[in-house]
Amino acid sequence: MEKTKIGYLGPVGTFTEVATKTAFPKDDLYPCKTIPDCMEGVLEGEIDYCVVPIENAIEGSVNLTVDYIFHERALPIVAEVVVPIKQHLMVHPQQIDEWQNIKKVHSHPQAISQCHHFLKDTLPDAERVFENSTASAAKWIKDHPEECLGAIGNESAAALYGLKIINWDVHDYENNHTRFVVLSCKHAQLALDHTAVLKDKTTMTITLPSNLPGALHQVLSAFVWRQINLSKVESRPTKTGLGNYFFIIDADMKMDEILIPGVKAELEALGCKVNIIGTYPCYGAKNKLKKVLTTD
Repeated sequence: MEKTKIGYLGPVGTFTEVATKTAFPKDDLYPCKTIPDCMEGVLEGEIDYCVVPIENAIEGSVNLTVDYIFHERALPIVAEVVVPIKQHLMVHPQQIDEWQNIKKVHSHPQAISQCHHFLKDTLPDAERVFENSTASAAKWIKDHPEECLGAIGNESAAALYGLKIINWDVHDYENNHTRFVVLSCKHAQLALDHTAVLKDKTTMTITLPSNLPGALHQVLSAFVWRQINLSKVESRPTKTGLGNYFFIIDADMKMDEILIPGVKAELEALGCKVNIIGTYPCYGAKNKLKKVLTTD
């Protein structure tokens, strides 16, 4: 049987790869350079699904993912995978004894931000060097063994590039998780047997009419009186002018035949534009991520 082709935001050794291996441990994985590349690969039939980050508990939404779905390619969300983010300080094995003299710390800007207090207290004089990914940072350290450099990244990147982790869990906040969404041209929900279902969600975008006072209050009221819990309400610009926004809303329930359709009908009657992005299960890994990290 031909394996399913899964694209993800690369390169190899990133947290997105960890999430993808969590969701698809036995399928063929293909790293993509950008989030748009992932989505275009699905639309062009080169891959069956793609996995991209959509929100981090510390840094907030990944705006490129949200905006590309809304403005460019309305691919359905068929599943969500939540992965804990563990950032570690790593060095080349040749520099283990000199790590306290690190001159530069390489990583993705978000990873640097997530480890602000550690770097400030432990390596205050080290220059912060931004890379395209935590994996790219680890590769840079591997390729420059003669320099006293450090990288912030995950255990997978350290193993992949033969680096030594000298400080574990250097992120500032313990409860650091990232939500990754699985996108597909298919609307069917994706069942992942090896993971645990945390809850079900329905994600929608809502564009308010420009001339309706109290429109946002009426939008939220449509969910409140139906007793639908919302886990996310966020505004993003429509790119049509200052002050024009759409809202992305996550409702903690599956698409049904009464409540969500009722919300949609009520909001459309107010002049809102409503688009259901997906109704899907939200998964968390049953097993420790180390098992995922060592799966080839």
